[in-house]
Order: sequence, then structure tokens, then C-alpha cells
Amino acid sequence: MQHWVFGYGSLIWRVDFPYHERHRAAVRGWCRRFWQGSHDHRGLPHAPGRVVTLVREPDAVCIGAAYRVEEAVFEHLDHREKNGYERVSVTMQLAREGCSETTKKTVDGVTYIAAPGNEAFLGPADVDEMARHIARSSGPSGTNADYLLELAAALDDLGCEDHHVRDLVCRVRTATDQ
Repeated sequence: MQHWVFGYGSLIWRVDFPYHERHRAAVRGWCRRFWQGSHDHRGLPHAPGRVVTLVREPDAVCIGAAYRVEEAVFEHLDHREKNGYERVSVTMQLAREGCSETTKKTVDGVTYIAAPGNEAFLGPADVDEMARHIARSSGPSGTNADYLLELAAALDDLGCEDHHVRDLVCRVRTATDQ
């Protein structure tokens, strides 16, 4: 059986799983925020980094990538997204490229969300504080700043302007230049 998975963070640019289709996709009512702690990838148990999760916002639209995958892929994804993330059902709008135009198709699927209350949730903070946190954090998968920059580049490739991500990129670059 095949399922759709929506990626809005590292699942956009670090695709380490097999899939049948990949499309630019959007979910409504959610926004991307650097509010989740990463103790196992972009930080350490005593000094977590900051990675993205989705937060409910009624008028928001979050752009990412949708993948059509086999059921067996979830064993890998559940392990990868284990640090406070859980599978949540979402409805996605896929942008499908045609010969001369882009059409949209709506599909149901899942995404991984780190909800408030999980043990690694850091929550909102002042944007300058978040930037300093990201600039100084590092873990087994690399620096937190690299995660942010990879995400920003992947969003650019999708033609997506995410003001939260872009603002953090500018501030992290300023913080690392000092």
C-alpha cells in the first residue's frame, strides 16, 4: 500500500528513503517554526539545537515536498523523526507539472509534527535569541546553521518564500560574522 508524506524541513533536502513520486506541495492552516529541540541530530542532549516543526495558524500555507511512499518506508521515517515528532494526518495540495501548465491535486497523507508538550519542545523565543542558539549549536548530523541554510536553499528551489526561515538566515549570518 502506498501513502503520501509531507516534508517541510530536512525531508525536503535530505531524502534518504525510496519514493515513487515527489511534488511541490502545500498544507493549509500550518506554519513552519524553529521551535523543536534537536538532541540527536543538530544538537546534543545537554545542548539541543533548534529544528522546525509545524504550528497551527489558521490562514497560513506551508510549502514543502510530498512523497508517495510504500508502507515499509515508515519504519525508517518513524526512527528518523523520533525525537518528539509524531505522525499527523494532513491534506496536501500537490503541484503537478504538465506540458504547458501546472495543475493541482488534493491528497490525504501524513506529516511529522513535534507538538507542544513533547520533551524536546523549545517553543517560541525572540528571533535574535533563536539565531544565536542556531549559530552556536552542533550535533552528530552537523551544525544547526547548516540545517537552516540547507532548508533555506531547498525552499528557494521550491520557489517558496518563508519569512521565518529567511529572517533567521539573515540573523544567523550576522551572528557568525561577529
